[in-house]
Amino acid sequence: MTRSHLLCLSLLLAIAPAFAADPALTTISERSGFLKTGRYDEVIALCDAFAQRHPDAVRCIDFGTTPEGRPMKALVVSRSGALTPEAARERGLPVLLVQGGIHAGEIDGKDAGFLALRQALDGEAAPGALEELVLLFVPVFNVDGHERFGAWNRPNQRGPEEMGWRTTAQNYNLNRDYMKADAPEMQAMLALVQAWDPIAYIDLHVTDGAKFEHDVSIQVEPVNSGDADMRKSGRALRDDIIAKLATQGSLPLAFYPSFVEMDNPQSGFIDGVSTPRFSHGYFPLRNRYGMLVETHSWKDYPTRVNITRNTVVDLLEVTARDGRKWLKLAQAADARAEKLGGKLVPLDYAATEKVRTVDFRGYEYTRTPSEISGALMTRYDESKPQVWKLPLRDEILPSSTVVAPKGGYIVPPAHAAWVAEKLKTHGVEFRTLDEAIDEAKVETFRATQTKFAANPVEGHQRLALQGEWKPESRAIAAGSLFVPIAQPKARLAMGLLEPMAPDAFVQWGEFNNAFERKEYMEPYVAEQVAREMLAADPELQAQFDQRVKNDLAFARNPMARLDFFAQRHSSWDERYNLYPVLRIATVPR
Repeated sequence: MTRSHLLCLSLLLAIAPAFAADPALTTISERSGFLKTGRYDEVIALCDAFAQRHPDAVRCIDFGTTPEGRPMKALVVSRSGALTPEAARERGLPVLLVQGGIHAGEIDGKDAGFLALRQALDGEAAPGALEELVLLFVPVFNVDGHERFGAWNRPNQRGPEEMGWRTTAQNYNLNRDYMKADAPEMQAMLALVQAWDPIAYIDLHVTDGAKFEHDVSIQVEPVNSGDADMRKSGRALRDDIIAKLATQGSLPLAFYPSFVEMDNPQSGFIDGVSTPRFSHGYFPLRNRYGMLVETHSWKDYPTRVNITRNTVVDLLEVTARDGRKWLKLAQAADARAEKLGGKLVPLDYAATEKVRTVDFRGYEYTRTPSEISGALMTRYDESKPQVWKLPLRDEILPSSTVVAPKGGYIVPPAHAAWVAEKLKTHGVEFRTLDEAIDEAKVETFRATQTKFAANPVEGHQRLALQGEWKPESRAIAAGSLFVPIAQPKARLAMGLLEPMAPDAFVQWGEFNNAFERKEYMEPYVAEQVAREMLAADPELQAQFDQRVKNDLAFARNPMARLDFFAQRHSSWDERYNLYPVLRIATVPR
């Protein structure tokens, strides 16, 4: 029997009881043989139906409203009797949040989640697990995108017949929004997370990419990032799920199978740690586990739903077994995070140049010039499986680090209102200073290089900058925010406020005004000012002459030569390129 037949048999066995169960708890997807997926009104109906069928174990809740006015639904599920955040905390139960449809065209998680949920409630899957945990199931995160329904919304994906759209009604990609939290949907999700504090957050997706035999990838952090003592358990979680899936007929991977060079298998793979704009990069900053599940887009929909269903059931079993241990590890990590002040903290990670060769289950292929594009075109023959020996770089180390402030961050009143709202959304602690400090010893960050993105990203003009923190004395105004480093979410605070962090507010362009020059001297004024300055300062004349002699580009640039003097004149804006947020080593009163 072929592996494909085994998968189909596994799926048939998994769904066999569906039609004997309450029809109100089955999906359009099941009834169609997993060829279709339902519209969002089905999610609303199923949410209510599960709560009515299992009143002792299920609550159907609204946790937000989309820009187009649709309710955002979640199912709270447990056989423990703990169906509120307070009850879960009081009983020390791990909360597992499983989210589908953040990219609503990749909708496997919705249909698989409802199938796994019904089977778990009926005792057919993960027996006893729901007594040991609370499951939060969000069938569709991107609800408005889900209702942008069409047959070709995912042209490089096999099934279902129609599906939703990748982005929201406001065209936000929610899996780029965890840090900046622009979208109302993300604000609602982070409020749900803040209320329930899930120990693990599972994000169910479908890949893009080439054709090959591997059918799912599982990535978890902390494994290479985050709290060092949580990494061992994060790796165990990842490896446990991969091992279970392998016994269930899958060919799972521990890295995202995207080629280094698009469409060129021989270029191999580079593993990494996603930045916190992504779900599984975000949750390690909260000292919690984040898992990205990616079924392979070229597997058919029944196969993908089956694999996702297996993953959800496996997670229920592993969380029931290990969840209380994870809670203790996370609590210890929270305590360690409160003591990060003055310590070296990684902001970003990258693979080293170390390469190993891996066996990768692909297909025979050719690469020949295309008469359409004129470029090399890869054509796969799915009837001829082939093992590729490919390079993989998966030794991952910090690529950017910074010493955390000993006290915390100061956000000036001019930016306090909007920064405060963002910090509240993330649950980061802060307070407002009632009194001014006339002469405070602080650190300031002045950019030595800035580069604004040529094109917008998610509605923002991103900013890449270089610079460093330096000690200064500055006044701190009343009404400033103080964000202490001594808090469980210290890493998250640093990710938002450290200027070199990849998804900090400043990197998303929220402080761009500070890095735009607003005042200039007219050239004829600058000429006169320069002559007066040179006449008064022979040392300045020597510096200027030396620069002209040694820097040909400077010597040939009239505006750069005039700027040499403008930057040394009393009219120069000392706040230009100065990051408005300060760091402080003490805790203000």
